[in-house]
Amino acid sequence: MNAAWNIWNFRRPVVEALLADGHRVTVLAPPDDSVPGLERIGCRFRSLEMSVKGLNPIEDLKLQRRLTRIFRQEAPDAVLSYTIKNNIFGAQAARAAGVPFIPNVTGLGTAFLSGGLLQTIAEQLYRRAFGKLPVVFFQNEDDRDMFLDRKLLRSGQARLLPGSGIDLSRFAAADMPEVDTPPVFLMVARLLRDKGVIEFVEAARQVKARHPEARFQLLGATGSENRTAIDSATVEAWVTEGVVAYLGTTNDVRPAIAGAACVVLPSYREGAPRTLIEAAAMARPLIATDVPGCRAVVDREVSGFLCEVRSADSLARVMERFLALTPKEREGMGRAARAKMEREYDQAFIVEAYRAALASVMGEGQR
Repeated sequence: MNAAWNIWNFRRPVVEALLADGHRVTVLAPPDDSVPGLERIGCRFRSLEMSVKGLNPIEDLKLQRRLTRIFRQEAPDAVLSYTIKNNIFGAQAARAAGVPFIPNVTGLGTAFLSGGLLQTIAEQLYRRAFGKLPVVFFQNEDDRDMFLDRKLLRSGQARLLPGSGIDLSRFAAADMPEVDTPPVFLMVARLLRDKGVIEFVEAARQVKARHPEARFQLLGATGSENRTAIDSATVEAWVTEGVVAYLGTTNDVRPAIAGAACVVLPSYREGAPRTLIEAAAMARPLIATDVPGCRAVVDREVSGFLCEVRSADSLARVMERFLALTPKEREGMGRAARAKMEREYDQAFIVEAYRAALASVMGEGQR
């Protein structure tokens, strides 16, 4: 993984299940403050040096060689991989080391959003890396179908997951805010242009001009290692203007979600948006863009609304539609969102899918 915190926050159910099954688990990622927690639950941790952002082919080749060396040293029965660089270069390293490799396509990133030469290069890399793998996990049908349509892999390789799943007891349904409190639209995401932050802020300006009682909140890190990151000075300017409140970062998003009437994600493309899944589990209505990943989580007009991508005007119109709902209608959307998570997104589904994939590549009972 490209960050240890990602394993701790989003992949822990799989890790804990593997440990409970008797496997030995080594986490390979750049270190951060989540490492002690991973070690406490029984993982071994090994630091991975990698450039998370950037498209330097020399650095990427170094990463592939580094992974090949580590895989040969560790000689694992299988490698589970997440995020773009680890999937592409990890797959090629695993082939060189003779190690079974199971990637999870958690999203396609800016390479597929940009199109042109960059997308062509990315497709060539994926085709070479994934061509002979037995199992490739996808988090939404659109990404899977794109890989199949572009002949980046064969249909028998692709398996579909409901994101990273959700702990339905930890993210329990929460009562909607009191009717007499100002309605809060909450966006939880890394503050990247690709996440639709600019559109969220512009839509907030439009809606506040007609509904001054509405509140808009941003929760997420600024200055991320991403080419589309939004800097803290820009966010401070929005706060000074009074268009949004910035909540910073947190290790527990549940209080912020519980305080919101609606959770918004106007992203340009997603794998399976964790923030929407968490909000839906807590029985919050959703607003998202009609793009891969987002539309898989939102049942249009049932658990939320979908808007046009890269359009603040469309987002503002949908927000105003939400404001026009009665409290009973908002609660109904929230209940529908929770019910969808119970039917389709329980983390137990993810655990069983990984158990089955491991059994297919390394044999029943092997440790």
